[in-house]
Amino acid sequence: MSDISDKPVPRPNADSAPFWAACNRRELTFQRCRACGQVQFFPRALCTACQATDLDWQTSAGAGTVFTFTVNQRPPTPAFKDDVPYVIALVDLDEGFRMMLNVIDCAPDEVHIGMRVRIVFEPRGADGAQLIPQATPAQ
Repeated sequence: MSDISDKPVPRPNADSAPFWAACNRRELTFQRCRACGQVQFFPRALCTACQATDLDWQTSAGAGTVFTFTVNQRPPTPAFKDDVPYVIALVDLDEGFRMMLNVIDCAPDEVHIGMRVRIVFEPRGADGAQLIPQATPAQ
């Protein structure tokens, strides 16, 4: 793996700051609309179903299923050159939302649609202070 300090670090905005703060506590969070009950990810100011602004942050159990994936053979930047090949997957979390995550800690040819995964956190930044959610095979 590449040095964590070389990889990009997210720049939180007003909508995403609570999500990234929770990641630093090793918690995966998502939003649920108090008006209609819709769950959503990525963080937004409005409900994607009813456009209400009354959104609640909830904590995920951090378990899900690979919906689909691809094996990336080319690094998007030099910071990722030591990681190729690596898996980028759409993961359906058990609470009803979908995230794009890297699947780590297993060979790319072991990843498959329907695979159960759990969320882990990878340190990033010069001091490793920002934790990034990733997926790993469920035990």
